[in-house]
Amino acid sequence: QVQLVESGGGLVQPGGSLRLSCAASGRTFSVATMGWFRQAPGKEREFVATISWSGGRTSYADSVKGRFTISRDNAQNTLYLQMNTLKAEDTAVYYCNAGLDPIYRGNRPGPYWGQGTQVTVSS
Repeated sequence: QVQLVESGGGLVQPGGSLRLSCAASGRTFSVATMGWFRQAPGKEREFVATISWSGGRTSYADSVKGRFTISRDNAQNTLYLQMNTLKAEDTAVYYCNAGLDPIYRGNRPGPYWGQGTQVTVSS
């Protein structure tokens, strides 16, 4: 089992920045692809970004390309999402996700989810 705990969400004005963190525990030695997904009110959960175990492969949703950066620190078992130039449409609950299979998953989620952290972009 893998446990994921997100932090770093909050209220920010349009154009501002936030950095989300996700701390992994449990079978962290088996964790491969990790990523972020989000769910806005009344909408389905959607892909935001993923990163391979080595960090050498990343994928981003078109809506966040050039504004968001995903990274990970395997020594600290932590995943990050740097979010810049935030827009009102980025408002959502952001979920950390992890998979154990060694093949990079691209935009497909793995079986492990965090509890989510709220990001609200509003003036």
